[in-house]
Amino acid sequence: MNPVSIPGLIARPHTGSDLRLGAVLARTAAYTSHAVTYEADGLTISGIMNIPEGEGPFPALVLAHGYIDPAVYTTGRGLAREQDLLAREGYVVLHTDYRNHAGSDDDPDNDVNLRLGYTEDVIGAALALRDSGRPEIDGDRIGLLGRSMGGGVVYNTLVVAPGLFDAAVVFAPVSSRPAENIDHFQRPGGDPIVAEIEAAHGTPASNPVFWREVSPLTYVDRVTEPLLIHHGTADDTCPLAWSERTTTEFEAAGKDVRLIKYPGEGHTFGPQWPTSMHRTVSFFATHLR
Repeated sequence: MNPVSIPGLIARPHTGSDLRLGAVLARTAAYTSHAVTYEADGLTISGIMNIPEGEGPFPALVLAHGYIDPAVYTTGRGLAREQDLLAREGYVVLHTDYRNHAGSDDDPDNDVNLRLGYTEDVIGAALALRDSGRPEIDGDRIGLLGRSMGGGVVYNTLVVAPGLFDAAVVFAPVSSRPAENIDHFQRPGGDPIVAEIEAAHGTPASNPVFWREVSPLTYVDRVTEPLLIHHGTADDTCPLAWSERTTTEFEAAGKDVRLIKYPGEGHTFGPQWPTSMHRTVSFFATHLR
């Protein structure tokens, strides 16, 4: 079995533990924001965690951010609006930085291996929340939210670790076919990683088995959690057609999926972001409360 594949991730035992709160980064009337670290499959991963004021335990959400160049990324960057709003709604919010970002440990093979390590980091975040023993965290109620590239991480997580989360939401997600993402994002700009990927794993034409086994759509029958997808019709970064196809595949497999389209909305969500978050909060309230 190829360790760089969805089956490889499924077969591997995953660990997540040692959730540690560091410096207080911000205090509001609604929550306190901490720098955190946790262990995920042997690596130390950094992030930010918002803990609501009041009597816990609170349900928890893991946030998986979109692509930001690790060279300029700073801890907690990428989903700042969501971190704030969801904590104000009474959720412990753990925003993972992923490996190779901010204060996290390095994984030098991550890019060549299609960033599958980010999936391990998200699984580890949920396991660390469950294992923390902290009285403010309800480890039996955990949701997952991802944006753009993080949406692809969510898809992987749902097929690799069914039952770990209670519900998932994605915003403007990438394609659920990694080869399509490479063709769309990396190849046109001459990203040198593409040549390294194809040297290590072959092309879709020369090694179709590999490329089929790194797509979560190949294993969509494993999904057990409800999924909500938000996507704008004017998204010129991640085409709406990607989410339409993913939704069709989930539906064909009999899964609980809903795609909401936002007319005229772009990739980053502007005017309709409040509406999308109201729907997100309602969705999590239904499945985590």
